[in-house]
Parts: sequence; structure tokens; C-alpha cells
Amino acid sequence: MANTYTQLYIQLVFAVKNRESLIQKEWKEELYQYITGIVQNNGHKMLRINGMPDHVHIFIGYKPTQTIPDLVETIKTDSDIFIKKNRFCKFKFQWQSGYGAFSYSHSQIDAVVKYIINQEEHHRKKTFREEYLDMLQKFEVEYKDEYLFDFFDGVRSW
Repeated sequence: MANTYTQLYIQLVFAVKNRESLIQKEWKEELYQYITGIVQNNGHKMLRINGMPDHVHIFIGYKPTQTIPDLVETIKTDSDIFIKKNRFCKFKFQWQSGYGAFSYSHSQIDAVVKYIINQEEHHRKKTFREEYLDMLQKFEVEYKDEYLFDFFDGVRSW
């Protein structure tokens, strides 16, 4: 639309189903490159992507020509197909339903990028659950425990 200007920065956070540690170091960079392509092909700007074996953080310059739920669904669906097609994971890979989306101002970009880069360091001190709950509380997002991510109990059913 003519004369429409936006400057929106969104951090997306979502997990592997049951929070299983399935994203391996050997192929995570290839996955992140693929997800970057999805983000850019949908008109958004990738600012930073990183994560841990059980979850991912994606920080983007968001263009509001696509809804956030549609973008997340596209990222999850296409990357899931990519993982399966390339046989990266010897177990059944699937993303957890749901996600977190958090907005930031321009002045916060550097801090968020550094935070995402340093995921391994953060998770030496704090679990993903603690990190995610902290984000929800910091952004004053109301939530119900029963709708938060499922957590793997260590027993596989297959």
C-alpha cells in the first residue's frame, strides 16, 4: 500500500515436539540457512537465528504483508519437510504446536541479537522452560501452564 511505512522487530520462539533434543550440530546450520530462506522469501529480514537442540529463536525485521501465524506455520511446515527429506534426524521430527512472538524496539536490536547468539551460554544457567517463562513474564503475557510446551519425559513410545 502506498505511503505505508513500518519498522517492526519480532522474535519468534518455538520448540521441537516434546522438547526433544533432536536438532544436531552436524546439520543445524543447514537448517538455519533454510529457515532464513523461508523468512526472506516471505518478504521479511532475518536479523538472527540460533537455538539449542530442542528449540529455536528467530529474530526478524517483520513486514506486515503476512500474518505472524502464517509465517510461523510456513517456517515449521517447510523446515519439517526439509529435515525429513534430507534424513537429518533418525527419530520422528516434528515441531511443537504453538510459539512465542515478542516485539522489540529498534534500540533493542543489538541486545536481542547478542542474546540469540549466546544461546548455549544462557542455557548453561537456565532451562528452556525457565527462559520461556521469563520471556512471558517480562512481556506480561497471560498464559496457562497446561497450554505451555509439552516436555519430554525421557521415555519413547516407539
